[in-house]
Amino acid sequence: MFRSSHRLALTATSAALLALAGCSSGPQVDPQVTAALASRNVNAATYAKVYHARPLDADDIANLVRKKVPTQIIIGYLQSTEKVYNFSYSELKDLRAEGATPQLLNYLSETQGLYGYNPPAAMLRTKKAQKDEYYNSPLYQDETPFNYNEPVVDDWYDSAYEESLYSPFSLD
Repeated sequence: MFRSSHRLALTATSAALLALAGCSSGPQVDPQVTAALASRNVNAATYAKVYHARPLDADDIANLVRKKVPTQIIIGYLQSTEKVYNFSYSELKDLRAEGATPQLLNYLSETQGLYGYNPPAAMLRTKKAQKDEYYNSPLYQDETPFNYNEPVVDDWYDSAYEESLYSPFSLD
């Protein structure tokens, strides 16, 4: 009896440890990527973002380029995040000056087509303001349909209808 309760406690403990390990593991990054970054002494903040599978910004990518991380490693990691990178022309130009390869620059400029459009929040607010301004303008909704030229009543008058009301064949 002692052995069965001991086995039950051991089984319950191992199940709890496996459940905790599964919950705490989080997103998995390819160990080759983290090893390549560690061997090149990449900035700690950039390494932490990569280790936790977070998207990178222009400064992080520039840091990877400066540390001579292979382009295949950088592009492989960026593909795994599936994020749209909306870099400006000047940011891409700065990355090129840092030594980024054409393949990396090409990938960064094509992510919008690969993963959809992800506009900056400021652009969304601007578009909403323009839309509200358009729909609330006097040219859109303040005028009545015939404000500029009312139809003449005689155009809509049907004398045959009125004569049919007084027809000798009506039952009234």
